[in-house]
Amino acid sequence: MIFITAKFRVRPEHADDWAEITKAFTDATRAEPGNLWFDWSRSLDDPTEYVLVEAFQDGDAGAAHVKSDHFTAATAKLPAYLVETPRIVSQMIDQTDWSELGEMRVE
Repeated sequence: MIFITAKFRVRPEHADDWAEITKAFTDATRAEPGNLWFDWSRSLDDPTEYVLVEAFQDGDAGAAHVKSDHFTAATAKLPAYLVETPRIVSQMIDQTDWSELGEMRVE
């Protein structure tokens, strides 16, 4: 799968509305056949920073995502709400889902 984590620094005046601002993009991406997950989290240290954790089945699914109308719309719309260009880590990994964190196993 392609595993992606990206950090978005949102302008302070839009930080509380980020979930609504990105809702159409989020919903459309989650509906893609090759999307495994697409989850936003807000930093505990910086309320203007959001972290996106997403995964796609394979390279074809990732390419379809980048070529989608909703991706094109998001890349046109979202930069106006940001302080800086988002930072990203994107890796192809040999996995299809989350693994357990064995050191914190709950019995």
